[in-house]
Amino acid sequence: MCGIVGYIGKKQAFPIIINGLKRLEYRGYDSAGVALLSDTNALNIYKKKGKVVNLEEVASGNDVSGNIGIGHTRWATHGEANDVNAHPHFNATEDLAVIHNGIIENYYSLKTELQSRGYIFRSETDTEVLVHLIEEIQKNVSCPLEEAVRLALNEVIGAYAIVVISKKENNKLIVAKLSSPLVIGFGDHELFVASDGSPLIEHTKKVSYLENGQMAVLYADGHAEVKSIKDNVIQDAYISELQLKLEQIEKGGFDHFMMKEIHEQPQAIKNSIRGRIDSQQFWVNLGGVREHEHRFKNAHKIIIVACGTSWHSALIGEYLIEDLARINVEVEYASEFRYRNPIITENDVVIAISQSGETADTRAALELAKSKGALTYGICNVVGSSISRMTDAGSYTHAGPEIGVASTKAFSTQVSILALMALQLAELKGTLSQSKLSEYITELEALPIKIEQLLKAESYIQEIAETFQHSTNFLYLGRGYNFPVALEGALKLKEISYIHAEGYPAAEMKHGPIALIDENMPVVVLAPFTQHYEKVVSNIEEVKTRKGRIIAIVTEGDEEISKLSEYVIKIPETVEPFTPILSVIPLQLLAYQIAVLRGCDVDQPRNLAKSVTVE
Repeated sequence: MCGIVGYIGKKQAFPIIINGLKRLEYRGYDSAGVALLSDTNALNIYKKKGKVVNLEEVASGNDVSGNIGIGHTRWATHGEANDVNAHPHFNATEDLAVIHNGIIENYYSLKTELQSRGYIFRSETDTEVLVHLIEEIQKNVSCPLEEAVRLALNEVIGAYAIVVISKKENNKLIVAKLSSPLVIGFGDHELFVASDGSPLIEHTKKVSYLENGQMAVLYADGHAEVKSIKDNVIQDAYISELQLKLEQIEKGGFDHFMMKEIHEQPQAIKNSIRGRIDSQQFWVNLGGVREHEHRFKNAHKIIIVACGTSWHSALIGEYLIEDLARINVEVEYASEFRYRNPIITENDVVIAISQSGETADTRAALELAKSKGALTYGICNVVGSSISRMTDAGSYTHAGPEIGVASTKAFSTQVSILALMALQLAELKGTLSQSKLSEYITELEALPIKIEQLLKAESYIQEIAETFQHSTNFLYLGRGYNFPVALEGALKLKEISYIHAEGYPAAEMKHGPIALIDENMPVVVLAPFTQHYEKVVSNIEEVKTRKGRIIAIVTEGDEEISKLSEYVIKIPETVEPFTPILSVIPLQLLAYQIAVLRGCDVDQPRNLAKSVTVE
């Protein structure tokens, strides 16, 4: 959730940290702060409620010198969003400071004990216990800072990525990780640390991802020493190349990252399927599936765990795999999965879907699956992420960085990977004829061009948005493959426009939601040509009878529904299983346009963060 940046080296730290925080602001924007060891060895701390620009204003005119510093942008968990609760947190004498992404679950007992020893807490956060605990250990044990940090972390229960800075040991930064992401960047006699690679790309491509239970001492001469938190054993740091380009994290002429990412979907899908599909030879090959094809083929069931938008793509995956490959699939909210004592065996396959690869609930679900002997498979976007490293196999979506908090291209590429998986499993099990397999492969490869066509409807969708921007409620209806798209469309509208919206199976409308329909209720109906078409027509008639205002997503050439609807958005024709990849595009655009008209912060909607790395 929160964003962390640190620097130690020869350059001035402040501009590097500020620019890094701006790159990471999608992880949280409730407050921001920095701690800098100045040229005179003062530990200067500046922090402010709100976005990084507010922090810049506070720091302006003050001493921001120094070659060592840390920075933080916060998504609030413990304690409201204000100046005091902003990170960094420091000890009483302000010569030691810490930043933290995660949750300290036993903070209350630690805080109570520290208060009994005379420590005064200034904030309401769980993080502040860390800085006082480190100080307490240093008082009682004569040891270097890194050892005090290590001993403190062995007292902590929870999740964390932390960076510690001290004016008493001013040639080092201490970093540590458990269940929250942290990456070290190696420059020319300088070191960087961040929550992900986006702040590093301007400075270096040499990175090392800390593993769970690891800490590192970053020295001013540019070398790093990695250790085990548990037993202090020196460990090797595996250095890899950062798979990220600077232009990927710029807006590229668009007003918002979200719109850029909507328009990137044709290329993102091409990248997702490239090398994994061939429309001439008619084969599909996901390496992870091929490697474990025996376990997939003979799986008693496939369980897909995910959260948010990824959960919606998982639902479509359930339809795809059951429909095409005839394998039993269960879709679970990762946040609920491990708390209900689920039945998992070594004969099952558990697929985890996460854009960031760091979602805390999804990681926890995977840990449970691994403990039961199930084959674990990850579908994520960020190379080197925690989920990609902890699963037995997996597939990257190759969507490129997604900066906008509301997921768009993550969804379409996740569904694309699930479609490939379903086709490969269908081929493996012999549940699809060769002619049908060929048709599906051809259609999948044609989707990027069809999305490009759809994007041309942007001005028409803006017209619809102007009509409904002041609505207080929306209802989204879909059947079959397009029911999860109704859920996703409603979620997008809620996330960025703050309008209440619900997604429902169209047939369930009569079991409650129909009571809400009147002349003020916009109803978005997903009605492409599918096996459910006639039934959806009946649902639209029911809405129209009650004077609901109908926005229909239909297939090109549709006449019947077009006559019944106030607004009609037409999508290119494709096979039914792939309609969600097309039908979601107008819903993304509609949510975006309404949010812009309402003056909402599209890329950084209130109360949300891009990656939920805490439970």
